[in-house]
Amino acid sequence: MAETIKVYTDDGEVTEFYVLEQTRLCGTDYLLAVEDTDGEEMQAWIFKQTQVEGEEVIYTVIDDEDELRAVSGVFTELLDDCDFEL
Repeated sequence: MAETIKVYTDDGEVTEFYVLEQTRLCGTDYLLAVEDTDGEEMQAWIFKQTQVEGEEVIYTVIDDEDELRAVSGVFTELLDDCDFEL
């Protein structure tokens, strides 16, 4: 079973994501996660660690296109059986 994380939206909703892979790039931690592990095509999200508050780790979605391309390239290399579309 894959590790899961809970993501809280700005309006208070909670979604559970399954972490497929994690990496560190330039000292920052990133997670590649999906909401559903069933099915051939999955919508993946890349989360960036932005803060640690006690035992709680804060991740956010990457807004910068260049950063997103760089990190998705790393995940593509780590998971050679997966294709990513931005």
